[in-house]
Amino acid sequence: MTSPQSDPAPQPPQPPQGHAHGHTHSHGPAAPVSKHLRKVIAAVVIPFATAVVVGLIAFWPGGAPDHERTGVGFDRQTQDGKVVKVVKVDCADVNAAQVPPTGDTSTPSGREAVNEQEGECAKATVEVTSGDDKGRKFVEVVQPDAPRQLREGQGVVVAYAPDAPRDLQYSVTDVNRKIPMTLLAAIFALAVIAVGRLRGVMALVALAVSFAVLTLFILPAILQGSNPLVVAVIGASAIMLAALYMCHGVTARTSVAVVGTLISLLLIGLLGSLFIGWADLSGNTDDNTGLIHGLYPDIDMSGLLLAGVIIGSLGVLDDVTVTQTSAVWELHQADPQMGWRGLYRAGIRIGRDHIASVVNTLVLAYAGAALPLLLLFSIAQSSVGTVANSELVAEEIVRTLVGSIGLVASVPVTTVLAALVVSADRPGAGTSSSTAAAPARTGRGRRRKA
Repeated sequence: MTSPQSDPAPQPPQPPQGHAHGHTHSHGPAAPVSKHLRKVIAAVVIPFATAVVVGLIAFWPGGAPDHERTGVGFDRQTQDGKVVKVVKVDCADVNAAQVPPTGDTSTPSGREAVNEQEGECAKATVEVTSGDDKGRKFVEVVQPDAPRQLREGQGVVVAYAPDAPRDLQYSVTDVNRKIPMTLLAAIFALAVIAVGRLRGVMALVALAVSFAVLTLFILPAILQGSNPLVVAVIGASAIMLAALYMCHGVTARTSVAVVGTLISLLLIGLLGSLFIGWADLSGNTDDNTGLIHGLYPDIDMSGLLLAGVIIGSLGVLDDVTVTQTSAVWELHQADPQMGWRGLYRAGIRIGRDHIASVVNTLVLAYAGAALPLLLLFSIAQSSVGTVANSELVAEEIVRTLVGSIGLVASVPVTTVLAALVVSADRPGAGTSSSTAAAPARTGRGRRRKA
């Protein structure tokens, strides 16, 4: 306060004061915008949020439809079990495998059968620990080449086939991983809260809301026969609104990120619908999707594929749009006199660095998920063109590229929206005194210089 009075000459250079203003608010919440601009943003966001609520009510499924279990794959009755005893026995004594009648051991199945007959098997006694048959015991024979070996005291998941003979009604299908998975989830939650504090808590709440929307609305509504694309758009929009506003507050900055995310999701939906149809992707490519189609033949499997593309892209989109909006807001606070074009140019430079890493991350994530499949093609020595043309891989390529295009587009879209909004703001009489203190100080400073 004393230096401008004692030495008026340095007054024309303004960056120091603009920097001081930016530093004052860079560690706190976003600078408020005028009441008029808040009304404009609300006029866009409130109808959208209302439409999402109406869509949730209109398409609310009320639970998944009932069906008779087929006993295939995941569609089986399961209970908890525990391995109480394991003994080693000769595989031939328990008839663990049969050599082909021709005696041909040149095939992989024939060699495997011989190895299993000559090897040492594990004979496990398993006790059912839940359900109506709690306490019942049965025997499970584990072959020596089985990928999963059982040990005494191990928790397992057992499948129940009521129509099978009594001695064959129960079988081990998987290992019980509830304890390590629960512990890992607890460590994750503690890490998020320890680093993020209140923001971390709100992020976990938003995560719970996302799972609730997915399990209570999106999945049951698709099973009820609703259009998967419509359901995915409504559900993804609900997740987006809850996650962004819970984690980042009900502010103009968050609202700009919401609008940018919405535009990008619409682009992903249009591109996905076009190229999934053009490439004749059925969405029925493995045993799980085949089982779903068999149980619910009315489900549009290609629409289900498109819904997965939209939901899968949402999480990364949120990150990009919030980051870009925050960057533009901080640039404006650092230099309030920068116009929207300058803000856009500075923000897009940040976005280019961000999008380069995000797209690479997305591609590697999909490639990692499809790694066993790619390995099979490599073993078969298939050409790149053959691999890419197969529906299994083409599905992942379309999913990756459509999502990546939406991510790339979200950077300029969100950046220009944020630049236009924050540069058009004119805090003054329309802003309440409690929220406009910082912008008012900047305005009075400029009037004193004038």
